[in-house]
Amino acid sequence: MAQTQEVMVPDIGDFENVDVVDVLVKPGDVVTAEQPLITLESEKAALDVPAPGPGTVREVLVKVGDKVSQGTAIVRMEAAGAATAEAAPQPWAPENRNAAAAPAERGDAEPRTEQADARPAAVDQASTLSASVDAPRPSAGSDKGVPPPGPSAAPATGHPEPDRAQAFLPHASPSVRKFARELGVDLTRVPGSGPKQRILREDVAAFVRQQLTETAQRGAIPPIPAVDFSKFGPIERQPLSRVQRRSGPNLHRSWLNIPHVTQFDEADITDLEDFRKANQARADKRGVKLTLLAFLLDACAHALREFPAVNASLDPDGEHLILKRYIHIGVAVDTPDGLMVPVVRDVDRKGVFELATEVAELAEQTRTRKLKPDRLQGASFSISSLGGIGGTAFTPIINAPEVAILGVSRARMQPVYHEETGGFVPRLMLPLSFSYDHRVIDGAEAARFTRFLSEMLSDIRRLLL
Repeated sequence: MAQTQEVMVPDIGDFENVDVVDVLVKPGDVVTAEQPLITLESEKAALDVPAPGPGTVREVLVKVGDKVSQGTAIVRMEAAGAATAEAAPQPWAPENRNAAAAPAERGDAEPRTEQADARPAAVDQASTLSASVDAPRPSAGSDKGVPPPGPSAAPATGHPEPDRAQAFLPHASPSVRKFARELGVDLTRVPGSGPKQRILREDVAAFVRQQLTETAQRGAIPPIPAVDFSKFGPIERQPLSRVQRRSGPNLHRSWLNIPHVTQFDEADITDLEDFRKANQARADKRGVKLTLLAFLLDACAHALREFPAVNASLDPDGEHLILKRYIHIGVAVDTPDGLMVPVVRDVDRKGVFELATEVAELAEQTRTRKLKPDRLQGASFSISSLGGIGGTAFTPIINAPEVAILGVSRARMQPVYHEETGGFVPRLMLPLSFSYDHRVIDGAEAARFTRFLSEMLSDIRRLLL
């Protein structure tokens, strides 16, 4: 007998409430193992959730625009064979899943019955005023205020005020109260949108967003005025890609919060390029394309060990540096949807062939939307290489909370004066653009960093030390 199971969102790293941007199946569809069911998109990547095995879709539980997290049920499938399903149960689609627990795993923390609010007083201090749980919320403009619980809440006569039920208690579940306490939100100021004006988790989040928006607007930079460009000629409105819409605010935040300075330098990579070409045949036998980027990663790992502040982050208190004992480097990848930055981890522990292989795999997974979200997290430094396109120099924006980023432009032959011969010789020079957070790195240290990096790239033997 065929078995029906719920397919859940698998482990997607630290991301929560990820947008569903595409639903790829409908009830009745016959799917194969690993066939994409839906497409999700976070702030940094898009990814498909595959079918755990062959079967038939019986019900689709999400739609475009929904937000999901790890464990959210997305479809119900009838497996092609119960024996197969039982032999290899999916950790994110358990067979004995309790249906009553599903709403909580889908992020719905709201109880569906009034009995859910009946709880011991120890659970919530405010529950001692249980008589007022279902009391109506005061209307806007009410001047009664919110008296504190206890004897002081009573009038001076010492008798309680019957129509006030001792005090006003916001109508919310324990989980929502905890969520509000963690954010420092006064629930008496939050309007509820649930049954009987129950305050939902979404109401608390919306209240926080509103407060942040109002605060930002009071001290915001004056916006660029809108212009009707159609007055000057034909126009066409083209939407930004999803990646651009999501990465834009992050870039804007980094640019406004970090005092950027860019140090420019050049590295003589003539010998390095000769070495790379001489070893490409060995790389071909391993099925590896040996690129300059692999050597750049290796050289940067040496430089980051030598200058630990460049591999650090500024503590939110503004008075400490968080020095990282690992070297994870993000590598910008150009995709049809925009720029994305997968992370190569433990660069200092890998050889050039291994780095070249991993970079190629990450780039392919990024362009085909198969990159796991956790591979977009944890970078301590980034490289943005435009050498394959062109240019002489640029100012890359730091990817906060990192404190620096290296920009690489196209290498070109230049005449370089040779002291021993007293003449100019052609050398292949690689332009470097090093943007850094001036709160953490001063100009002298930035210049020393780029000089050290240039020397590492100019003499391949240094990478062996």
